[in-house]
Amino acid sequence: MPDRIRIESLELSAHIGVPDAERATAQRLTASLVLEPIRDFRALDDRLENTVDYFAVSEFVKALSLARPRHLLETLAGEIAGELLARFALRSVEIETAQIHPARYRLRRRRTPARAVAGFIEPGYSRLPPPPPS
Repeated sequence: MPDRIRIESLELSAHIGVPDAERATAQRLTASLVLEPIRDFRALDDRLENTVDYFAVSEFVKALSLARPRHLLETLAGEIAGELLARFALRSVEIETAQIHPARYRLRRRRTPARAVAGFIEPGYSRLPPPPPS
């Protein structure tokens, strides 16, 4: 198994949603990232410049999520993956994003049918960089 760096439940803000009203206010999201660095951990020599700076990755992802409004979480995840592969020494990126919704309904009586309300939505995304030109 390749060496990986996992950033779990990174808190983000983004203007995201299909209706204009949903995008009007920044929403709270989380993203979990699995990064496969180009260099194996054994070759790092305990030097930051030899690895992927996961603090820099986290700050970049936070800034990118606020950069512009989007309709879909899938769009945001794809942009994050593409930009991370372009800017950091990574072989691959996996991303799970979650949009956190407050509870909207309470059940007051047993015979009332339950309404399904998601606590969060979690599309997964995995991307490999394009192959080098021949």
